[in-house]
Amino acid sequence: MLKVLDHLEEWLISVLMAGATILIFVAVIHRYAAGMPIPVVQDWLLKINLSWAQELCIYMFVWMAKFGAAYGVRTGIHVGVDVVINQLSEKVRKKFIFFGLFAGALFTGIVGSFGASFVWQLAHTDSTSPDMELPMWIVYLAIPCGSYLMSFRFLQVAWNFWKTGELPKHDQAHVEGIDEPAPINVDGSNLFPEAGHNKGAGR
Repeated sequence: MLKVLDHLEEWLISVLMAGATILIFVAVIHRYAAGMPIPVVQDWLLKINLSWAQELCIYMFVWMAKFGAAYGVRTGIHVGVDVVINQLSEKVRKKFIFFGLFAGALFTGIVGSFGASFVWQLAHTDSTSPDMELPMWIVYLAIPCGSYLMSFRFLQVAWNFWKTGELPKHDQAHVEGIDEPAPINVDGSNLFPEAGHNKGAGR
């Protein structure tokens, strides 16, 4: 179940990011191309209305940011100042870490609850967005959904830390799908050639 949620979270962030990028690119190209005095093409482009593109991009980035924050908690991307905490004894350090994780879960849970109450009230109004005329409760639904997911991620990290004693860490230099290069000698040859992986073989 957690793997499904992880993949759904990553898929949603990727789709929103890619969609917003493509939409911005198309809108910019359309704006510049429509200003060029090309007889037939200019008339055709001026008939295409993309005034809603900027508004949609803003909403897509809002949703992406909320779910991206939850993804950051799960993977350890968020910046944390732990210089002092790491100097403490292991027992005291664990208490501070648990306090920070549960405080994050509590805060995001409260934000999600207030957001859900606001969305519920907004859903009973006729409030719509200016350009797309989209019901505003759909836009603001990102607050409770993203905040509750972030609260769950804090609790998930706390549970894993209690079981393993490790926190998620993000390696900025690592690119997913690319293996680490094999170590090489000074002369450029492979330090561990294929035939010599089993160092004890033949001895």
